[in-house]
Amino acid sequence: MTADVEAIATGPGALERFLARAAKSAARRAWLPLAGILTLLGLWWLGGVLIAANPDTTSFAGFAPVPALAALTDILLGGGLWDMAGPSLSRIGFGLAWAAAVGIPIGVAVGRYAAFRRASHTPFQFLRMISPLAWMPIAVLAFATWDAAIVFLIAAAAIWPIIFATANGLRRIDPQWLKVARNLGGHEIQVLRHVVFPAIAQDMLTGIRLALGVAWIVLVPAEYLGVTSGLGYSINDARDTLEYDRLAAIVVLIGAIGFLLDGLCVLAIKRVNWRRAD
Repeated sequence: MTADVEAIATGPGALERFLARAAKSAARRAWLPLAGILTLLGLWWLGGVLIAANPDTTSFAGFAPVPALAALTDILLGGGLWDMAGPSLSRIGFGLAWAAAVGIPIGVAVGRYAAFRRASHTPFQFLRMISPLAWMPIAVLAFATWDAAIVFLIAAAAIWPIIFATANGLRRIDPQWLKVARNLGGHEIQVLRHVVFPAIAQDMLTGIRLALGVAWIVLVPAEYLGVTSGLGYSINDARDTLEYDRLAAIVVLIGAIGFLLDGLCVLAIKRVNWRRAD
């Protein structure tokens, strides 16, 4: 019998005491995140007050919480959310897919073959230090459409966390696992499928999570290119039309969508965590 069941079954009032303890425990866990959120909102409100009080910046008063949240409500209720976010999510999805399709095999090679790791170390470290946005003129010249150029920039930003997280996960595999698999007659593909990939799944997903964060940051400036849709375009359009409340609302929307996407990655990582449940 578990401790929770025992607490409920120990006589009159036990259930009420158990629920009270559970409520207190939940409150203790929730107050710090709530305090962080309230602090952020307070700083936002204070910034809005200071902007509105300064004659030189009063035209930017739309950045304050009240007008920004009102504009966000209009976007959500007016059906404009998908028109803004849909194209951006599509570009992020394709960019991450390409980054994973290329980065995971390269990461496996880096982690598994010492010669390839030594040969690729300097080129990879050099290339990853180049800002993905620095490739923008080349992407515009190399690809026939703006969407393809943006997907390339996202993939160029996202590939490095995937490569290095995959390689790091593979290098942490116990060599005895691979030896046992080979002794049992497993060839390279079988070893990768039944030993390597299950063992490094959490590392790969962690790399994808990190890649998502980088790609989400690159997305907005990348969408300043010639596209006429997406979150980055919407920010640029709101700036050009001086709709600062709408601009701030889109910024909040970008943060909220990114937060949800990151949460999905965390759930996926926990799903494949074979070591222990947090």
